[in-house]
Amino acid sequence: MERGINQRKTEHIRLCLTRDVEGVNKSTGLEGIDFIHNALPEINFHDIEINTSFLGKDLRTPFLVSSMTGGSELATIINQNLARAAEEKGWTMAIGSTRAMLESNAHKESFLIKEYAPNVPLIVNLGAVQLNYGYGAEEAQRIVDLTNADSIVLHLNSLQEVVQDGGDLNFEQLLPKIEELCKVVNVPVGAKEVGFGIDGTVAEKLYNAGISYIDVAGAGGTSWSQVEKLRSKDPLRRAAAEAFNSWGIPTKDCIVSVRSKLPSVPLVSSGGMKTGVDAAKAITIGADIIGFARHLLKSATESTEKVLETMEQIEMELKMTMFGIGVKNLDDLKNTKRVQIMGKSLLDE
Repeated sequence: MERGINQRKTEHIRLCLTRDVEGVNKSTGLEGIDFIHNALPEINFHDIEINTSFLGKDLRTPFLVSSMTGGSELATIINQNLARAAEEKGWTMAIGSTRAMLESNAHKESFLIKEYAPNVPLIVNLGAVQLNYGYGAEEAQRIVDLTNADSIVLHLNSLQEVVQDGGDLNFEQLLPKIEELCKVVNVPVGAKEVGFGIDGTVAEKLYNAGISYIDVAGAGGTSWSQVEKLRSKDPLRRAAAEAFNSWGIPTKDCIVSVRSKLPSVPLVSSGGMKTGVDAAKAITIGADIIGFARHLLKSATESTEKVLETMEQIEMELKMTMFGIGVKNLDDLKNTKRVQIMGKSLLDE
């Protein structure tokens, strides 16, 4: 029987699969962006390319399997299916918090997935708050070495920790500890939220501390305060969590804010991404890599083939969007004027 941190990982998966865990009256903001159809695209659909680069590797797609899980029997199945599919389709692969791997001997295989995805970047994940609870650069490097990862991302999840039973609440003086970790660990270090978003001011502080890329993980998708509310046995925290069911910075606003402060930092857009059209919108306003999480989760519980079907649909949707506005590659998509943002057409400029 699973206990402790391993049991919590399984509960997280099942709640995300079976319950409504999205924020209330909170969207990504991407619905305020519309593409202007080009009736004469003057390109061959088969010539459209969506290749890019990230973490020093050339990639066939701009897509990322966002950090979701690890540390349980179900997580092992999910991560292996995701990794096999990521390898076949050329998606970057990220796994959930690796603290479970160091604190429990159970289900370590859920994190050791490099053999299933040897040719795409692998990102491992650790809660930044753990730097105040006995973790540091040595533990981070150990995680990287054990998993043969290409990067480690530190997740920022303050409100989740408050609602979570037994959550870690000391977020004091994390920035200097992050800076020290970035100096020591021998792979790029990223930073991500868990669904409430990172704004430009915070992103700039993280970048100046040595963070190599930002994953905004904005609001509009899974709300982890809602997930933990469903798990919590504390009536006070459960009731208080209700006041935060529409909390967070919409993903669109995160992208715009971070780009205004950091014009060239690699920027991952995750948080409520559901289609290739969402991906195209995010790229148009400044994102480089697009992360999908819960949209892949159900497929990953079934089979690698189901994950591949979902990935193929997302890729097709992105290419159809590009065809619809007449752009052949991601650079052209970033610079297109065939877009209307909050009713204002760039074609008029």
